[in-house]
Amino acid sequence: MLPADGHVHTEWSWDCEPGDMEASCARATTMGLPAVAFTEHLDFTVWTGVEPAPDAPAKVTDLITEDGTLAPPPLDVDGYLACVQRCREKFPGLVVLTGVEVGEPHWHRDQVAAVLDAGQFDRVLGSLHTLPLGGGLNEPGEHFARRPAAEVVRDYLAEIPRLVAGFPDFEALAHIDFVSRYWPAAAGPFVPAAFEAEFRCALTTVAAAGRALEVNTNRRPFPEIVRWWREAGGEVITFGSDAHSPGGVGGGFADAAAMVETLGFHPGRHPYDRWYA
Repeated sequence: MLPADGHVHTEWSWDCEPGDMEASCARATTMGLPAVAFTEHLDFTVWTGVEPAPDAPAKVTDLITEDGTLAPPPLDVDGYLACVQRCREKFPGLVVLTGVEVGEPHWHRDQVAAVLDAGQFDRVLGSLHTLPLGGGLNEPGEHFARRPAAEVVRDYLAEIPRLVAGFPDFEALAHIDFVSRYWPAAAGPFVPAAFEAEFRCALTTVAAAGRALEVNTNRRPFPEIVRWWREAGGEVITFGSDAHSPGGVGGGFADAAAMVETLGFHPGRHPYDRWYA
């Protein structure tokens, strides 16, 4: 049986178009997933110097001001929760969990706490999407365009322990390899082993805090990172497609689950549980 998809975005995420929660549930059911967690974006970081990608959805480009600033809109919690309830009623055989993916939560503790304190979310993911750049904040792609590639990766991984120390209220760290998505082609393939010490340091911090590590299948996951996680004392794995459209739900899960199992992690008692060492 495939694991639960613990990281899915729908129309309630500001960067998600097309997004369709009901269609995502239908996709999960068709694939035989036991559960899906709709972890919509909860962002308070303001991006600067943003250059919209050619394929960026209109709902994103419309947020970018003339000076390249992007301020994500607030999550419509009431509308989102009502949509989740409708999906639970329509798909009674699927466990539908509420959740948020919080970007840079250690920089926005008060704003995040104001949303989370209501206790309306089953899952909270912590994630790092941006780093300081030229007096502002931007995703790794902008950094790679202006800075040495290896330096960007090391700065990204060095920020993970600060995130963990600055914000304890998350269950799993999402996509620790996020920076590799933007790795410049001119630098050759991204090789995690070139940053093994930095990855191990970040993973050790996450493990010591008792958090889970997400295996994110937006890109093919790196087995060595999962192995380092186990060696760092990491005991819990979650899986996330990071889907931004229904067709991506559960993508790559069969291969990812097989890889994780060979490295010593196994399903919990219930199909929707996390995986344990």
